[in-house]
Amino acid sequence: MIGKRTLLVSLIGGTIFLGSSRARSLSPKRIWRGFNFIQTPTAPLESDAATRSLAALRKTGADVTALIPFFWQAKPDSADVVGGSDMSHGQLRAGIRAAHRAGLKVMVKPHIWVPTAWAGVIGMTDEAAWTAWFGNFQRELEAVAHIAEQEQAEWLCIGTEFLKTVHRPEWLRVITSVRRIFQRSILYMAHGAEEVEAVPFWAKLDLVGVTLYPPLGADDDPQSWRRAMSAEYARVEAVAHKHGKQVWVGEIGIRSAEGAASKPWESAEERVAEPAPALQADVLSAWLDVLDRPSVAGILIWRWLSDPDGGGAADTDFTVQNKAAEAAITKLWLRNGTKAR
Repeated sequence: MIGKRTLLVSLIGGTIFLGSSRARSLSPKRIWRGFNFIQTPTAPLESDAATRSLAALRKTGADVTALIPFFWQAKPDSADVVGGSDMSHGQLRAGIRAAHRAGLKVMVKPHIWVPTAWAGVIGMTDEAAWTAWFGNFQRELEAVAHIAEQEQAEWLCIGTEFLKTVHRPEWLRVITSVRRIFQRSILYMAHGAEEVEAVPFWAKLDLVGVTLYPPLGADDDPQSWRRAMSAEYARVEAVAHKHGKQVWVGEIGIRSAEGAASKPWESAEERVAEPAPALQADVLSAWLDVLDRPSVAGILIWRWLSDPDGGGAADTDFTVQNKAAEAAITKLWLRNGTKAR
């Protein structure tokens, strides 16, 4: 016993990883793999349509999914974080149950929606506003944590890409509070290697989490993609090794659109482009190959919709359903097989 927490030592490919006893559900033998599952208005998580979509997701060889309740704030410097209207607490509960029935493990992974912006620009203008922001955020997170605990979700992500917040001391209070509620693995998803290197509280968490969208180069240059992917992940892995943690890659993704490799983070709303389903399939396949490493605990692809008819060849967004990417991922994952944990 070291302090109040037992350390678990795993020998993985010659590397020693020290993790909390809360993270024992993670196996070093194979990477958890799956998709971020997004509720659509036409297929709420309690619906038969969402159940069919989860079954299709499972058939790819996935064994985990992330459910994403959105919090909301009016602008980047607004402290009034509130629960969003996209997913009720009842729907989150129903989604966890449905995913478990489908044979999937579950990560609950809240995001904050900021109109016309993204979570990485959230930042307050004074100390009073920071205190208010963290108080409101913690309230919403604790409500989600209670549901995740009651429904026995396997992982809880306490934040995603809050780049300008991670220097704040309030995070230690948030982590302590969530630990009292949620009894399994908790993590934070940093935005790329740069934020991973800036986060000061990895030692308090069970895993190093990251979303990966580095610029990859030209659409027709797969060697450039792999160099960019490997360089980005090497920086993340170095931080993980320093803290004795494994890495959970919470998002890899790219639109099925021409020109997407140069800016994989770019949304369909930002740029109109012709469909490029083969590009999406090839980039995601390259990512899965590059990330096939002992330091990786899990990978979640962005994204899969609760609408089972989502995506399709003409769609140019991130969704992989009913596209070449779904077929390519399924081939890779089923070829690798499923080992009992």
